[in-house]
Amino acid sequence: MDNNWKIGLKLAALVVVAVWLVKTFLVTSCFIPSSGMENTLYQGEGVLVNKWSYGLRMPFPSFLGYHRIGSCEVEKGDIVLFNDPGATQRNKRLEWRRVFISRCIGTPGDTLMLNREMIDSGDEVLSPDSKALYVYPASKEDLMRVILDAVGLKENPLIGYTEDGGYIRSFSHYEFYLVSQKAGQRIDFVSLNSKLSQEVHPYVVPRKGESVKVYPWNVVLLCNTIVSHEGKQAGVRGDTLWVEGKPVSSFTFSKDYYWMASNDPVNLCDSRLFGFVPEDHVIGKAWRIWYTPYKGRFFQRIQ
Repeated sequence: MDNNWKIGLKLAALVVVAVWLVKTFLVTSCFIPSSGMENTLYQGEGVLVNKWSYGLRMPFPSFLGYHRIGSCEVEKGDIVLFNDPGATQRNKRLEWRRVFISRCIGTPGDTLMLNREMIDSGDEVLSPDSKALYVYPASKEDLMRVILDAVGLKENPLIGYTEDGGYIRSFSHYEFYLVSQKAGQRIDFVSLNSKLSQEVHPYVVPRKGESVKVYPWNVVLLCNTIVSHEGKQAGVRGDTLWVEGKPVSSFTFSKDYYWMASNDPVNLCDSRLFGFVPEDHVIGKAWRIWYTPYKGRFFQRIQ
């Protein structure tokens, strides 16, 4: 009886060790906690995650440092499991933070056109310095000149006139942001580019070793990223970013970052909540469904 008990104990220990090795070095699993990824993944389904899809993140990065074996890039459209990069988790060790699963829509160096809800608008991607034409009433020309002088754009000339007497000027995205914020409701602008919305702005996803310009619409997001993931002191005063006590117009990041989005825009457990996801937070790519209450979905490959 004693021998059987010892054998059973050894087998149980071997099973525990085997499961730990598989989950640590090969495949892990998670359950979908909400409806945010429908209709790709449904609430309550169990998902296997391939830890080698982007290279194996070595265990205990908080203690041993961040390293990957066979590093590969996350691709747009991938459904990714990652540790929570939010500020509320900042004091927890990386490997013990809660996990999220979302679709990658922005990779390092990409420019995304995000609206005021920080949702990808699908608009034509524009550089903050790219020019567009705007029309406004001729009766507002005196006010326009005052505003241009106030924002430092008094050398911006008239481009032309519309058939009904409207005035046309050319502004970069950044210049128009300054002018429209100063004008408020006093001037009614119409873009000659029908796809361009005043509520949509370009956001650059940081790439390791490359600088990202600071604009009024991205200054808070960049500040939070620098504080949480770059290990530097930063703050925002007005529309100016201060890093280590100095005002900066751009910042060079030391890591690659990603922008993650839920399928359902009502679900906020994505980059709209916690900002850019650093490369060291990425665990792996969702691979197959191992548990589901829905017929025909067992072991289905996740796309």
